[in-house]
Amino acid sequence: MLHLAGIKNCNKIRDTKKWLEERDIAYEFIDLKKEPLSRHELQDLKEKVGLDVLINKRGRTWRNLGLKDSNPSEKELFEALLENQTMIKRPVLIQEHAVLVGYDEDSFESFIGEYDKSE
Repeated sequence: MLHLAGIKNCNKIRDTKKWLEERDIAYEFIDLKKEPLSRHELQDLKEKVGLDVLINKRGRTWRNLGLKDSNPSEKELFEALLENQTMIKRPVLIQEHAVLVGYDEDSFESFIGEYDKSE
């Protein structure tokens, strides 16, 4: 099953849902505000794509936490992300052992195509 993680009122999430629905692609939505990822789930994403890809450094949460100027360690970044999951770059598409972060329709095509072949 394809999972889409994000925040319900995010424009990129709405666009991704629309893109998936227009192509009749089944997915399960994970609202990070209502169902935050566990430490284990977030660690798994970090290992697959890295914190640099996972963290939205252009967002409000990043700025509000003052992380830009504090030069935090990777451990501190991970803990901040665990506690502030609105800082995760969106959308996050998860399937089996693969993860795609960020809105890019061409990447969606490749990612979903690989998923269709694996089923």
